Amino acid sequence: MLEWMLRKIMTDRGIWSGAALGRLLNEKVNYSLSAPSISALLSGNPKQMKADTLDALCTALDCKPNDLWVHTPSSRINGV
Repeated sequence: MLEWMLRKIMTDRGIWSGAALGRLLNEKVNYSLSAPSISALLSGNPKQMKADTLDALCTALDCKPNDLWVHTPSSRINGV
């Protein structure tokens, strides 16, 4: 199972809102996300993500993709 850790990474860096994340993305990497897109990232595990968005988040938050996603092996093996 993959767990999305964006809120934790933001909190660790003193970023408390989606608006603050949006400003940080604009200021540090000149990357723009709409308010609904940021809200979707904050509301749970994203079902899909553009590589550009992941790159911008990692650059702006000074982290790596494996900081944003934590993998816990599933107890299911081979679909059983």
